[in-house]
Amino acid sequence: MQKKALLFYITLFLLILAYSMTTNSYDFDLWARLIAGMGVIDGGHVLTQDFLSYTPVHTWWDHEWGAGVIFYFFLKHFGSFSLIILQAIMLFGIFFTASRIIKLRTEKCPYNILFYFFALMAVMENLNAPIRCHMFSFLFFTIFIYIFEKVRRGNNKLLYLVPFIVLFWNNIHGGVVAGLGLMGMYALGEFLNKKPFKKYLITLAVSCIVMFINPWGYDYIKFLLMANTMKRPYIIEWWGLFSKYYLFKHIIFKAFMLTVIGTEAMTIKQKWHEIDKVKYIVLLSTLYLAVSHVKLLPFFAIASLCFVYEDLPQIKDKIICYTLILISLFTFTIKDFSIPLGMDTYPIKEVEFVKENNLNGKILVNFGLGSYVSYKLYPNNLIFMDGRYEEVYYDYMVPMLKEFFLANPNWKEIFTYFPPDVMIIENYYPIYNKLKEEKDWKAVYEGKVFGVFIPANKVNKTYKQPTDDLNYYKNTLFDTDIKF
Repeated sequence: MQKKALLFYITLFLLILAYSMTTNSYDFDLWARLIAGMGVIDGGHVLTQDFLSYTPVHTWWDHEWGAGVIFYFFLKHFGSFSLIILQAIMLFGIFFTASRIIKLRTEKCPYNILFYFFALMAVMENLNAPIRCHMFSFLFFTIFIYIFEKVRRGNNKLLYLVPFIVLFWNNIHGGVVAGLGLMGMYALGEFLNKKPFKKYLITLAVSCIVMFINPWGYDYIKFLLMANTMKRPYIIEWWGLFSKYYLFKHIIFKAFMLTVIGTEAMTIKQKWHEIDKVKYIVLLSTLYLAVSHVKLLPFFAIASLCFVYEDLPQIKDKIICYTLILISLFTFTIKDFSIPLGMDTYPIKEVEFVKENNLNGKILVNFGLGSYVSYKLYPNNLIFMDGRYEEVYYDYMVPMLKEFFLANPNWKEIFTYFPPDVMIIENYYPIYNKLKEEKDWKAVYEGKVFGVFIPANKVNKTYKQPTDDLNYYKNTLFDTDIKF
């Protein structure tokens, strides 16, 4: 069994590492997280006020500040590639912990790789962008299931750890509410199971109290409640799994979800008093989250791995393990071991053009790109807004930006209230051609995806052109002029 376990974990880690390395670009919010981490490590304090924007802002409620500290620490001390390794380690930690939960819950061998592989493929579209703060929430969520399953088997002392983990989790990522919700699920499930449940409620109450230990105190808790209940109609990853946009996307996850539902429908034959209520409360709750918001579907994949594995038929999978190892090794051989640039995702050459030609001032870009532009161009350029969304900005700003990019009738309103000096615009938005027709703006640089616009009356005849050397952009991707 030890050899089987070793083969399983080696296969799992190589597979996760291989897929983590296939990413093409970094998450849009990473740059704001690095700035926040820089503020703590280099500046010695948590950043509570925005300094990157030229538009009105409120208190910076950074519910991911601790994650930023971790990311910046790894970047500063171990280099940019360490972020990809960190992603792989955290993802492996999730699946490793899930395997221990399975071992607690069933006498079946927990090392059959096929279902783990299916679960991994189901969520890779969500997680394959090094590195995002919500990875911490997925990891802690899995750890909490493990702790609570141990508690159900008599190890009540582990509950003393929970408030300390909540304290840490709360200052890492706002997804800590998932941990609080999980405690409530176990309390309700054990109540319905007619087993001791008050200990979960007591732990939940203590955990809620320690939530107040954060850089903002009580006001942060109010913000967290607002942020976890607000609607985000303009953020596509918060749309539903079966919304028009995602109807033909996340196909592997949908197949995984139907497999889980079908498996449980065929295997649940016990009478009501014999059913583990905790199991089905957690599965149904995370299924609702997955269907409601694409960003949250890994919670269901994790819950399914922990609770549904026991209902699956066993498969002799040594050949599958060897096959997956070969696939992983093949991925390593064809992969360039360097950081992803994402030239089609980020305006890398366009930002270089702005910098080389000293096009300083207020710069308007899509909010997803804002933190990258800040990271690269501050203090010479201030942005309209970025992906910090509810953390920093007022509600009217995203609708105003949408009006502009879609060239809706009120698109010029943004110039009235928040006129920019420079704009970097994606060429697939209607506003791109609209601006080219305008006499007041001129496209001074046009790349494959993005164009740089400045007022026509400020256009010079000659501009320095950005280099085409990809190694230059890789070597300078994480360079910034932000100092603390």
